[in-house]
Amino acid sequence: MILTVTLNTALDITYRVRSLRPHASHRVSEVTERPGGKGVNVARVLAALGHEVTVTGFTGGATGRVVQERLAAVPGVVDALVPVSGATRRTVAVADEHTGDTTQLNEPGPTITPSEWSSFLEAYEDLLPSASAVALCGSLPPGVPVGAYAGLVRTARSFAVPVLLDTSGEPLRRGVAARPDIIKPNADELAELTGSHDPLRATQDARRRGAGAVVASLGPEGLLALTPDGRWRATPPTPVRGNPTGAGDSAVAGLLSGLVEHLPWPTRLTRATALAAATVRAPVAGEFDRGVYEELLTRVTVTTEASATVAGSTGPSPG
Repeated sequence: MILTVTLNTALDITYRVRSLRPHASHRVSEVTERPGGKGVNVARVLAALGHEVTVTGFTGGATGRVVQERLAAVPGVVDALVPVSGATRRTVAVADEHTGDTTQLNEPGPTITPSEWSSFLEAYEDLLPSASAVALCGSLPPGVPVGAYAGLVRTARSFAVPVLLDTSGEPLRRGVAARPDIIKPNADELAELTGSHDPLRATQDARRRGAGAVVASLGPEGLLALTPDGRWRATPPTPVRGNPTGAGDSAVAGLLSGLVEHLPWPTRLTRATALAAATVRAPVAGEFDRGVYEELLTRVTVTTEASATVAGSTGPSPG
């Protein structure tokens, strides 16, 4: 079982409009709702790839009940969310059909009380013995200590469970010091962590700070990875246009699935890059287009720092 932690779960709402214009009224052509938050998105993709996944974090209020109802309909995903008195947040993505761009509005989430945080920690420790890997994903809701991820990383390590951390800001800075096996920042998050806008230098700095491996999302340029086994860059064959919401979460799912399947790093990166690009091409934020994914598995290029081709395909897809 792979465990994903989403402390700030959400109900993701996507509106599609013909053209998004400031200070104007808009007629919405389509509305979709689904359970969200980064770790929930990761879990959905992992389940689609054939892995057993358990989701934990917080849920509360009427919005939280909708999230759990929708989560129950996702095959392969087990709900282990911890109830709280506050209401689960909503996120709103407005997709512009004319430009293909998406505008995102994210609520802050419920305030977590000390007793609710203690209940979560107990649930987390109970789940770890059955976990093959854990993903700690997303923002912290109000009331959760800023060093929460660092503590969760150390707890996972005490159970000998490999952990991937995907967050930003101060929670990332503190979490890296706890020595997670993998971190997956985007370019801006990596620059904020290290102070360097040179991805090569920044990944080196992030590893020195404690990360076992650093996999940086570089948007249309794919992924840059610095690992104990070497450094690689994975790029899709052509830039992909569409809605990027959830693409980084799909990349995390690709990395985690490769980790538990004991795949070599170039193969993991190929899968992660193909999943991210296929998510950009999907009609609904946070889903992935399986046809695009399977096509890209043979077309993603993975090179070493010296630009020698390491892998152009992953072999069999797990899905």
